[in-house]
Amino acid sequence: MIGDGTPVKKLALFEGKVALVTGGSRGIGKAIAESLVAAGATVVLTARSAGAADAAAVGLGALGRVVRGVALDVSDDEQVDSRVRGLLADYGTIPLLVNNAGITRDNLLMRMKVEEWDEVVSTNLAGTFRMCRALIPSMVRARYGRIVNITSVVASSGNPGQVNYAAAKAGCEGFTRSLAREVATRNITVNCVAPGFIDTDMTRGLDEKSRTKLLERVPMNRLGTPSDVAAAVLYLLSDEAGYVTGTTLHVNGGMYM
Repeated sequence: MIGDGTPVKKLALFEGKVALVTGGSRGIGKAIAESLVAAGATVVLTARSAGAADAAAVGLGALGRVVRGVALDVSDDEQVDSRVRGLLADYGTIPLLVNNAGITRDNLLMRMKVEEWDEVVSTNLAGTFRMCRALIPSMVRARYGRIVNITSVVASSGNPGQVNYAAAKAGCEGFTRSLAREVATRNITVNCVAPGFIDTDMTRGLDEKSRTKLLERVPMNRLGTPSDVAAAVLYLLSDEAGYVTGTTLHVNGGMYM
């Protein structure tokens, strides 16, 4: 079952491949990890705390595949370099990378602290840079790689109170297009998936009035599910998407077109 209870089909799309999913212990990241496990991948998922990473790995391991939890803060240069070196020593190559780790520190610009800006940019944008920089050399040597960066509809639409988050996610999309051009000749694709309003712990905590107001912005009149996002990610990681690179796939129920 994927995070929202949707059953997943057991496929062998990624049999024999290792996938690394940052921020994979809950929400969208966990749904992506579950879908990859169900599709045959060996999955390494990360979370900031070892407890969260290990608990998620144990839960996903019940699906009968190898799942490994790793404590990793993508805003920390030394952690990223050392953890990735260790994983490459264990697996040889990690051809599938999903950069999902992200945080919010919402505030109006006039009230936003420098720390709130820096924390979001360091995790959501620079964290993606760090992970790609650490793994790209092994993908180049293998002449194969699939990278999917999770961005957001607000990178395109903007959102009051989220200038830091929107800027980081928009920067990630520019980063993606540039990196896609750099590595295309090595059979490495780099794409984004931009979720809209997704039914997660955060949106479930909204009161009825706020939830109704949210849904008014979505033509399909429902929140997306983590499995909606995971399906888009799995497509871009697959060989079927081998001629798709440098693009952003929006999963938002029509709220931004």
